[in-house]
Amino acid sequence: MDITGTNNRGVKHLPEKELIALCALMMSLTALSMDAMLPAFSQIAEALSIVDYQQTQWFVSAMILGMVFGELFFGPLSDAIGRKKSILSGIGVYLIGSIIAVSASSIEAFLLGRMIQGFGVAGPKIATRALIRDLYKGAAMARIMSFVMMVFLLVPMLAPSLGQLVMKIADWRWIFTLLIVQAALAGSWLLIRQPETLAKENRIPLSRKRLTADVKMVLQHRDVVAFTVLLGCIFGALMMYISTAQSLFQDVYQTGDRFPLYFAVMAIGSSFINFFNAKIVQRVGMQRCVMAALSVLLAASFVLLSLTLAFDGVPPFSVFMGLGLIMFSCFGMIFGNVNAMAMEPLGKVAGLASSLISSFSSLLAIVLATIVGQFYYASVTPLASGFVLFSLLALLMLIYGNRMRIR
Repeated sequence: MDITGTNNRGVKHLPEKELIALCALMMSLTALSMDAMLPAFSQIAEALSIVDYQQTQWFVSAMILGMVFGELFFGPLSDAIGRKKSILSGIGVYLIGSIIAVSASSIEAFLLGRMIQGFGVAGPKIATRALIRDLYKGAAMARIMSFVMMVFLLVPMLAPSLGQLVMKIADWRWIFTLLIVQAALAGSWLLIRQPETLAKENRIPLSRKRLTADVKMVLQHRDVVAFTVLLGCIFGALMMYISTAQSLFQDVYQTGDRFPLYFAVMAIGSSFINFFNAKIVQRVGMQRCVMAALSVLLAASFVLLSLTLAFDGVPPFSVFMGLGLIMFSCFGMIFGNVNAMAMEPLGKVAGLASSLISSFSSLLAIVLATIVGQFYYASVTPLASGFVLFSLLALLMLIYGNRMRIR
């Protein structure tokens, strides 16, 4: 095994580029599991005899709900048995959920499979972040996370196109077959190439007393709580968009088979900004990068809402795409930086901290996206309103969190 990297604590790891590629492959399972099936919503609804379009929003929400519980489980588990075993265990559960979903003949069975998928994918999602935290800290961690998120955010660009391509030659169930292949590939790569990053002497045995104490310790960091709420607001905006994207593009704007292309264009800015963020974050700091991104996101969201109201809920497509590109570009400077900011003071309980941050932010995102999503009625107005509200709350949380960290 050719392992050329070693951090300042003597922990071995893959060469940086290979490590980034492996982490991105594992973490992208989440995005691919949500976005690859977007073009198949109508076909899945027909196959499962779903009449009400509102129910298709649960295709995404059910998976996120499973992730909420999975994140609470795999975080402490990764602190107790190591990052590598936790990731592999999660991938195993994910494969079971995928098999249930791909063989489902009713919406109940399909949503059960999606929830199990979400529970399992929390393993690589959570433990991968903790693995990176084992190897890097501060701005260096933000830099690696930015590169990982850059590759991770390329997935939404390609996933709908992949899903639509599969549907041209087969039915929607083959999309899940590809997900199974990716999960198996990621697990095999990790098993063969990456050594465990959490030494046995640094592991924390599973104990209710210890977990309770560690949870209290995490919650005592008001800055961490604020940054977690921030992530929930932004993830809620993203979830709301993903849940309604197929209808917005194909029903409202009549894009037809070009839906994956326009969906991909929306994601281009996020990937580019992530690359840009990785270059400047060590010079200007994470807080300034996030402040700038949230300010632009709020301004662009407000402009979109104003124009949406002026055009009776459906602004010109060029306006929707232009402002959408700006808004989603901001995401590229938010997720990686805020995750690193929240994790920075929690190195001793990185696995548990990562699980609490992700679980709470995911739960908050579900609540926010579901509430606003119920107002969707083939109009851009609910989406634009949600973005204004969520970005404003996120900006307030950033200001509050920074003040708490200075104290």
